[in-house]
Amino acid sequence: MNFQIFADYETLSRHTAQHIADLLNRKPDALICAASGDTPVGTYRALVQLVKEGKTSVDRCTFVGLDEWVGLGPESEGSCANYLQRELFGPLNIPSDQYRLFDAKADDLEAECASMTQFVDDRGGFDLILVGVGLNGHIALNEPGTPFTLKAHVSELAETTITVGQKYFTTPTPLTLGVTTGLQQLMDAREAILIASGSKKAPVIKTALEGPVTEEFPASIMQTHPKGYVWVDRDAAGE
Repeated sequence: MNFQIFADYETLSRHTAQHIADLLNRKPDALICAASGDTPVGTYRALVQLVKEGKTSVDRCTFVGLDEWVGLGPESEGSCANYLQRELFGPLNIPSDQYRLFDAKADDLEAECASMTQFVDDRGGFDLILVGVGLNGHIALNEPGTPFTLKAHVSELAETTITVGQKYFTTPTPLTLGVTTGLQQLMDAREAILIASGSKKAPVIKTALEGPVTEEFPASIMQTHPKGYVWVDRDAAGE
């Protein structure tokens, strides 16, 4: 595992974007799993700038959405799909045949997860997966206690996730379940990057990197990834 501390959020974001650009330059048809949330925003905006400057291209790559709140679709402002459209796909003019998102309104969610797993497997797994980390150590919507061996699956949301998740919505929104990429898919990815920013993430990063590797703290799995990167700003490295 590669652990690096950057001076600030902007430097962290630029570094992560450049890493993605370097991958795209080496492998233009890369399969990239993209997180939503506050932390990756800077990375996506820096990547958009690199594309606009002609320093990399997204013409042949494919993006997969990391997760989604069950019951919400792209039309819902707080959904992961809406976020990715707003911050990544829209600014990069990525056509719909170059990305695959969870259908969290599907009648059969288990079948939807199986379909997503098949989509990823058919393409040989992720070349790169970009994730953040929750206050309870979750990666994507893999909550504490989730088996490391799962691929895409339906997740029962922890109370912390439900509470923190409200920040993405303008009105109170009931959240109970999610559909998510599994930790086995993170481990199978050729590269996995976890980014964290801000002092509130400092105890999370300390536990993830210095505590035991345990399913009770999903982010601890990054310690065992053969090509895992944990990149944080100075505030998130505070402990």
